[in-house]
Amino acid sequence: MLKELRIRNFAIIDNLTIDFTEGLNLLTGETGSGKSIIIEALEMVLGGRASREMIRTGEDKAVIEAMFFLDERLQDSLTELGYEKSDVLVLTKEILEGYPSVSRINGRPVTLNILRNLTGSLVDIFGQHEHQSLLDTGKHILIIDSLLPQGGKALLEEIRKVHSDYRDLMRKHKELTLTSQERERELDLLKFQMEEIDEAHLSEEDDDNIEQEFRRLDNLKETITEAYQALSLLGDDFEGSGAIQMIEKASQMIFHSGRYDQFIKDKGEGLQALLYELQDIYRETSDYIENLDIDQEKLFELRERLDIVNSLKKKYGTRVNEILTYRDKIGVRYDRLLNIDKELEKVEKDLVKYGEELMDKSLQLRQIRRDVSETLQKDMERELNSLNMGNVRFKVDFKSLEEPGERGMDKIEFLISTNQGEELKPLSKIISGGEMSRIMLAFKGILADMDNMPTLVFDEIDTGISGRTAQVVGEKIRSISGGHQVISISHLPQIAALADTHFAIRKSSDEKGTITNVERLQEDERVEELARLLGGVEVTETTIKHAKEMLQMSNRMKR
Repeated sequence: MLKELRIRNFAIIDNLTIDFTEGLNLLTGETGSGKSIIIEALEMVLGGRASREMIRTGEDKAVIEAMFFLDERLQDSLTELGYEKSDVLVLTKEILEGYPSVSRINGRPVTLNILRNLTGSLVDIFGQHEHQSLLDTGKHILIIDSLLPQGGKALLEEIRKVHSDYRDLMRKHKELTLTSQERERELDLLKFQMEEIDEAHLSEEDDDNIEQEFRRLDNLKETITEAYQALSLLGDDFEGSGAIQMIEKASQMIFHSGRYDQFIKDKGEGLQALLYELQDIYRETSDYIENLDIDQEKLFELRERLDIVNSLKKKYGTRVNEILTYRDKIGVRYDRLLNIDKELEKVEKDLVKYGEELMDKSLQLRQIRRDVSETLQKDMERELNSLNMGNVRFKVDFKSLEEPGERGMDKIEFLISTNQGEELKPLSKIISGGEMSRIMLAFKGILADMDNMPTLVFDEIDTGISGRTAQVVGEKIRSISGGHQVISISHLPQIAALADTHFAIRKSSDEKGTITNVERLQEDERVEELARLLGGVEVTETTIKHAKEMLQMSNRMKR
């Protein structure tokens, strides 16, 4: 159950703490006092999308904290998500100006998906907008499936898997059923591409070595000229002015001057070694250049090869290995098109097999849904009868889809008749706002028991009702609170009088702005609040007396 909710700097809330109790917790207050803002804050800390616009003016962040007491089942859910087992759960939401919002479970950051997996079993919030979900017939099958027994839910998962495989086969079948003309066109293109690549006889050397060798041969004349110029600087036998001759003379002089000095002698030996190395370089380079020959035929062959490789790279890949990979790929496609008839025959057999399996499982699921629907029909009529809809008839209508989908082949719609003698019609055709509130309340009561939901939140579920109906709705909410913690926002005194814990929400203003406060009411304060709900702006002795009588009746009912 939700034990404590703390809200700071959120919309018109400055700093607020609400200590909830077991049973029925009721929040009342003037329109615009901040009742729905509290529910909105709770939705956000449970995993809802945060909006920076909700940060209180002048502040840089809003913080929402919710503390829950967990039963054994929910403690196990917490450990399954990788958290330490604990009977206390603290959820935190920080909404930051200029940064992404941050959610935490017991102090550890958590993603919204993981958070929602946990909180989906903690709290069910019914807002005023949720009426619309019942008017959407596409949601009706979801409600029925939420009531399926474990075997039915497992069967639904099997149907989803078979349908996914069936859909993949349908895509494959569509791909294979090319027209004869399209098939021949594609075969011709693939054949041309394969032959073009195969005839090139590509190898890894075609990437870099050919281009490098081509450039070497193409620039060989320039290479020889520049090399001869360099050699002439190293050695000139006629004038004796080359580098080798000069170093040889210097070496002789160093050796001579070093006959009495060991250091100079050592340097002379180093210079002599350098001379030998230069002479080797001169001789080897000279021999190499003299044997170079510009092979025009080979140069022509390399140019042709380079043109072929570059042409293939423009079409099929920037590297040779990419071209070869593409060749393998189109080879598979070519073989597949040649043998398409056999593959198509196999796919068609598999389609029949999966289609029959999908149909069979869908029919099994339909029967389970019908059993669940019969129980739901009886439960809904009983619940609605208790909510002052005495002549109501409720029916779950089944129709067949043209072909099974991921949820089988059922199209489900809820039908209702609220008056004796009237035929069953879709919900959207006949019900008023007050009837919708009671139908949703009936659904919530049934689903909460099935899901073992600890906490239910009703945000003005009493919309469109008054008088005796309001009293009946209040008693139903009170009955639900016997097995679940209920937090309800209401404007009706008939419901407020039945609360175990009553909170009044007030809005005040000062020089700093508008602030929302929450006060837990004592017995005499509850009388004042009920009198305000009964009489509006003016509280009279009559409304005070009436409020006291309502509380006394409520207390007798509780006992």
